Amino acid sequence: MPWAAIGRVQTELGTRCTGFLLSPILVETAAHCLWQATTKQFVQAHSVHFLLAYQAGHYSAHGRVQRFIIPPGYKAGSANTAGLDRATLVLENPIAPPETTLHAPTTAMTVHASTPVMLGGYEQNQPDTLTADQHCSITGMQQDQTGHFLLAHTCAGTHGSSGAPLLYATPQGWQAIGIQTLAARNGAGGLATLLNKSTIFSK
Repeated sequence: MPWAAIGRVQTELGTRCTGFLLSPILVETAAHCLWQATTKQFVQAHSVHFLLAYQAGHYSAHGRVQRFIIPPGYKAGSANTAGLDRATLVLENPIAPPETTLHAPTTAMTVHASTPVMLGGYEQNQPDTLTADQHCSITGMQQDQTGHFLLAHTCAGTHGSSGAPLLYATPQGWQAIGIQTLAARNGAGGLATLLNKSTIFSK
């Protein structure tokens, strides 16, 4: 852990992103990973697969998606609702024990500019290997055009890392405090959708 809870989300159309287990049957990823720009529709749930701990064609478990849930108000293809860029994938069957899952904050938490975090996902330059930035931190909090907040961070992550968990270590274990949504265009860094809306940034 925490890498054992991360896997590759892929569709039968060939698109790929990153996702992670929040329970044996629930996977979190970025909603834009499920959007088809050509048809202006989301993909069919049954065409989405989750490959847990994927590495060079091998994986520890496979799950087919039964349905997915996207927050009301999210508009695909627009950064205006990036703070809602989240999808919960419900698998047909549990694929891992509870100890191989990450946890989201259940109570309000405060983060600072120095809060250490990590980000691991399947980036476009190495799509068959999980790569991680283990030495990055929170830099602040931003709002999208609709007022929803995102965490700004210094973690390196290119296209393909969308849906990856922004990881924070606690005495009780690893928490996923955000979902990678937007990567910086120049250099390392990006924005993550909050997993707990009660997260507070304090300078």
